[in-house]
Amino acid sequence: MTQTPTHQAPQATTPADAATARFTVPAKHPMVTVLGSGDALLRVIEKGFPETDIHVRGNEIRATGEPDEVALVQRLFDEMMLVLRTGQPLTEDAVERSIAMLRDGTGGSATSPAQVLTQNILSNRGKTIRPKTLNQKRYVDAIDHHTIVFGIGPAGTGKTYLAMAKAVQALQSKQVTRIILTRPAVEAGERLGFLPGTLYEKIDPYLRPLYDALHDMLDPDSIPRLLSAGTIEVAPLAYMRGRTLNDAFIILDEAQNTNPEQMKMFLTRLGFDSKIVITGDVTQVDLPGGTKSGLRQVQDILHGVDDVHFSRLTSQDVVRHKLVGRIVDAYERFDDLNDRRRQDDQSGKHGK
Repeated sequence: MTQTPTHQAPQATTPADAATARFTVPAKHPMVTVLGSGDALLRVIEKGFPETDIHVRGNEIRATGEPDEVALVQRLFDEMMLVLRTGQPLTEDAVERSIAMLRDGTGGSATSPAQVLTQNILSNRGKTIRPKTLNQKRYVDAIDHHTIVFGIGPAGTGKTYLAMAKAVQALQSKQVTRIILTRPAVEAGERLGFLPGTLYEKIDPYLRPLYDALHDMLDPDSIPRLLSAGTIEVAPLAYMRGRTLNDAFIILDEAQNTNPEQMKMFLTRLGFDSKIVITGDVTQVDLPGGTKSGLRQVQDILHGVDDVHFSRLTSQDVVRHKLVGRIVDAYERFDDLNDRRRQDDQSGKHGK
């Protein structure tokens, strides 16, 4: 029995420019897995294709509307069947993202929504970590194929989380013997000797997000043992100076808060059989006024260098609450408006 829905090519109906396609869902897939509990997935599809009439009768689904839209609906159900074949349940978020990928034209590329949504990176305690957008998949694939990868984008796009999942995967598969996680402790000016307490207490406020991600990916009881053995090291960027890091998966997080000298220092720590992932958001620089961001500068310096890859994520790749993506977009519009106003003010001054 076929694993994908059987369907007919869109056929002209009334009005003349309308088309109809029919899909038969294989009996092995209960309709609730396709339509969702309480038809929640069907409502997502109807919202994504508001001008298309979608009717369900038994295990048959019919879509009628503008030919291009009907063709997209047809492809969407094909992609949903491919996901269900893997045994992975469909979610409202997955269906929304599939629609977005198809509308962006990405579904017609070498990578389909199903390929994006079924690529497993790491599984732990019943939770599977996988990319959720095409850009996230490209980012994960770049980490596989390049020695140094920069993940640049706004908060919530999975830059650090996916990098850490790849690091744990590399450690578990013995591609590396250790993981090194680091951040610039910009709030302390990296002068940690002036902070009270033990080293762990000093670095904990700045590195806590990295610890939190580790707890999602590893047995919490194993983390203290791995830390004490040096298999996983979590340290401020200042502690990387003077070292050569061999056979390691190294992640520099919040890299927008490095200055150019720190970025150069970190990149030159690369040793044999190691991989570096550098993540950051160039719109969220917390450096003192006038200090250049090393992450901004390095994009010009290393552009075109072999085995170095820049992955860029956008608000469309935000995988937190939907509102986070809208907030990111709103701030970008606000910043663009202020930039234009400043430019107009400068032009006015020069014109006097």
